[in-house]
Amino acid sequence: MKKLFIILLFIYAGSALAQEKPQQTNKFAIVGEVEKESVITMDSLKQYKIADIGDVNVTDHTGAFKHKDDKLKGILLKDVLSHTKFKTTSPKLLSRFYFVCTGADGYKVVYSWNELYNTMVGDHVYIIMEKNGIAADKMPESMQMTSAADMKTGRRYLHNLDRIVVAQVK
Repeated sequence: MKKLFIILLFIYAGSALAQEKPQQTNKFAIVGEVEKESVITMDSLKQYKIADIGDVNVTDHTGAFKHKDDKLKGILLKDVLSHTKFKTTSPKLLSRFYFVCTGADGYKVVYSWNELYNTMVGDHVYIIMEKNGIAADKMPESMQMTSAADMKTGRRYLHNLDRIVVAQVK
């Protein structure tokens, strides 16, 4: 009985440590403090202006180089959010809003409303449509996001965007 328990324990531990294939996303939801929730698909993104982002060195939290992504093309996040009406009674209250962008694996990246709409950072937060000459729908990490103006770019480099939750500080 003890041997059976040990064997089962090894099988369970091995399967728990096995890496899962990334869950590719081809759409994401915009939910939360919005007048109307929406779903953005890979096809619907094609209506937006696609900008040449260029090359981005991806670094970790210490600034150490991880890898380089070449020939990035993307759509500004604030352009995608331009059709979203936020639940607020006054424009002054927009300063309370923030966006939690979540990948299919649970990784989260946060932007404030002021950061996206009132600083230069907002002009560099993209949903990536092409990387290294490969279209987003052909990549295993399909719906990706980056904040190309960040000094440590890897912290807000998100794979397989699944949802954006619009929230506000109370």
